[in-house]
Amino acid sequence: MDCLFCKIVSGQIPAKLVHQGDSVIAFDDINPQAPTHVLIIPKKHFENVGELAANDPLALKELFIAAKEIAASRALAGYRTVFNTGAEAGQSVFHAHLHLIGGRALQWPPG
Repeated sequence: MDCLFCKIVSGQIPAKLVHQGDSVIAFDDINPQAPTHVLIIPKKHFENVGELAANDPLALKELFIAAKEIAASRALAGYRTVFNTGAEAGQSVFHAHLHLIGGRALQWPPG
């Protein structure tokens, strides 16, 4: 499989991990959209959040627990979590991943 995030999980591509759990890992986004922009991914490959929810709901839960812990460790007063599903929604790596964004005032509606 030629999945960027699977290669990060396996250690083929180095990443500075900011969180590691039983089913998930997290690392800073290389193209941050805010002072805090972390990607939280399941260790197993699922193309999108729908597949993840259908096949490993406990890992999906762990993504959000990790987001809460990372936000607390960075003393974020508030934060946003986002899944992009499909190219039209902005998904560019087709391995489910949760964006944790914070550290500045966020506008609504987004993009």
